[in-house]
Parts: sequence; structure tokens; C-alpha cells
Amino acid sequence: MIRTTLLASAATLAFATATLAGAKKDIVDTAVNAGSFETLVAAVQAAGLVDTLKGDGPFTVFAPTDAAFAALPEGTVENLLKPENKDMLTAILTYHVVPGKVMSTDLQDDMEAATVQGESITIDLDNGVMVENATVTSADIETSNGVIHVIDTVILPDAAS
Repeated sequence: MIRTTLLASAATLAFATATLAGAKKDIVDTAVNAGSFETLVAAVQAAGLVDTLKGDGPFTVFAPTDAAFAALPEGTVENLLKPENKDMLTAILTYHVVPGKVMSTDLQDDMEAATVQGESITIDLDNGVMVENATVTSADIETSNGVIHVIDTVILPDAAS
């Protein structure tokens, strides 16, 4: 009987572990674990958007890599991370977020998508997948509360350009 109980407990534990291992993380945790979005994560924290992007969603995030942020003019990121620039930082970050879960198969050439920031972004499919002037380098990274599409350039709303 003890052996049966131990075997049953081991099987239950193995199933629970497999289930947890297969569980998707939210947008923020996925970005943190990827290792190539440290600047984006720092910006999300500075803007106070962590709880929002860990929320129910769903959200579609066009996520610039660390290299995309590094390509901005020198001092730009440091300046945006200052508390007095929180509103501008928030506008830039929310310009990268579309409400709902938009997978690559949902995209159409020259479609407009309204961002959380309020302006629309244009999707161009003529030469790969472009979001404004950024190229999507990896698509359809599903999370528990939406999807991430990795982009190679930080896109800027009209209000921040």
C-alpha cells in the first residue's frame, strides 16, 4: 500500500511538473526570460507598465530588442528613463502595443492597427513583415496574455518624433 501511494504521488508530481513547465508565461516574464529585451523591460518598469502587461490582456506587443534601443541616438534611452520623461516613455512604449491578440496570420498588407497609445501603426507585407519602419524578426511568440512579435527598430509615435 505504501508503495502504491508513493507511485501515485510520484505520478501526480510528475504530471504537475510537466503541466507547469508547459504553462506559458505572461508578456513581461517572457521578455525577461528571453534575455534580449533588458532595455525594454527596464523601460516598462520605469513607465510603470509592468502590472498592465502582466494583466489579462490579450495584448500584441511589437517588442524592440536591446540592439534596437542601442541604435537610437546616444543618450536617448537614458533620457527617456528619467522620471521627468515618464509620459513620453509611456507614449513610446504603448505605441508598441495593440489591444487583442494579433497573430502573423491575421496581418494584411497596408493594414492599420490602433495602438494602446492612441495612434495607428501600419503593417506592410511587401518586403517581409514591417511595422512602420521596423522589420519583424521573430513572430508569434505566444504568452499567457497575448503575443510578442520581435522588431529590430524602436518605432516612434508622431507625438514623440
